[in-house]
Amino acid sequence: MALSYKARRRWALFILLVGIPVYLGVAWGGLSRLSLWQLPVLVEFAIYVIFGVAWVFPLKPIFKGIGQPDPDDPDQGGY
Repeated sequence: MALSYKARRRWALFILLVGIPVYLGVAWGGLSRLSLWQLPVLVEFAIYVIFGVAWVFPLKPIFKGIGQPDPDDPDQGGY
C-alpha cells in the first residue's frame, strides 16, 4: 500500500526530528564499543561512512518527492 503525499510528509518530518537522532545515538553507541582504533584509518573511515549513509536507502521512498507541491491538491498547482 502506497502512502499518500501528506502521510509521507508527516513520516519524513518524524524521521528527521526523532528517527535520525535515535539512529545516531544507537550507531555511535554501537561503534564506540568496537575496537576501531586497532583498524587501519581507511577501514575505520569506511565503516563510519557506511553507517552515515545506511539510513538513506530504506527510507528513500518516504523522502522522494516531498519537496514538490502536493499532486492531489488542485489549489497548489500539482501535476
